[in-house]
Amino acid sequence: MPIEPGKTPFQVDLRLHLRERDEDRDLTRVICELATASRYIIHSIRTGELGVAGTSNLYGESQLKLDVLADRIIRKRMLHTGVIAAIASEEREEIQVVDPDGKFSVAFDPLDGSSLVDVNLAVGTIVGIYKGNDVFKPGREMVAALYILYGPRCTLVYSTGHGTHEFAMNALMEYTLVQENIQMAEKANIYAPGGIRNQYSPAVEAFVSHLEERGSKLRYSGGFVPDINQILIKGQGVFLYPHLRNMPRGKLRMLYELNPMAFLVEQAGGAASNGHQPILDIELEGIDHCEPVFIGSKADVAKVEGLIKTLDS
Repeated sequence: MPIEPGKTPFQVDLRLHLRERDEDRDLTRVICELATASRYIIHSIRTGELGVAGTSNLYGESQLKLDVLADRIIRKRMLHTGVIAAIASEEREEIQVVDPDGKFSVAFDPLDGSSLVDVNLAVGTIVGIYKGNDVFKPGREMVAALYILYGPRCTLVYSTGHGTHEFAMNALMEYTLVQENIQMAEKANIYAPGGIRNQYSPAVEAFVSHLEERGSKLRYSGGFVPDINQILIKGQGVFLYPHLRNMPRGKLRMLYELNPMAFLVEQAGGAASNGHQPILDIELEGIDHCEPVFIGSKADVAKVEGLIKTLDS
């Protein structure tokens, strides 16, 4: 959507942006309700309790009170839309069937990186949206993906398959356009490496050495949302949480984390791979399916794929 002459980006709000791109009205409703949910989540982060909730998610990880609250907030807003078929959350063991005939299903990580809140680092919400009542589809079948970053500014980045666009929350807690059609450069001068380096395979070690020799700077926050946001907004970079010797399937979850982020990065001209194939083409094996990931500038993702084929086979 080109910005009208004489109209600044900050005069284009999220709902208007979706409407002017002629997006489905019900999909627009879902995305805007997620934006509304973020108002309550950012307030909870700033003012709420940081302690443990005394419960665990389906992966056996202790839930923080903020995890549970963020999950409840998003779930309530999704039910409010009246168009949701099913809800999958990283904080719940079961997929909630709302209406088998509903128009869309959502899969989300309500507060990714929540363990960073107590040290005041940025965290975020990650969401993938699918047609119908099935979230167990390859990520390429998503109709939309977004993340919301709760940092010094609260920003929302979304795609409905027509480019990737950034919005920022203003003083009225409304999201207004910052930039549309984000584009990534082919090569990275920053990289964010997850995992312990002495557990890297020969190919991953060679890839990181290649980036260092080229002068790429290490920029890793420990949070998936802020690290992907840095790569997207700077227009180049690569994030990796690879296959490790002690964790060959990686750590990050396809349904809640990798698929939505891969969708957003591909729509910005980047790439996302498990080292062998695009993340978005992988068939989900279950709710807890994890994969290694290399995501960001396209040439660098291709480089690591080549190294894995040569050195790790």
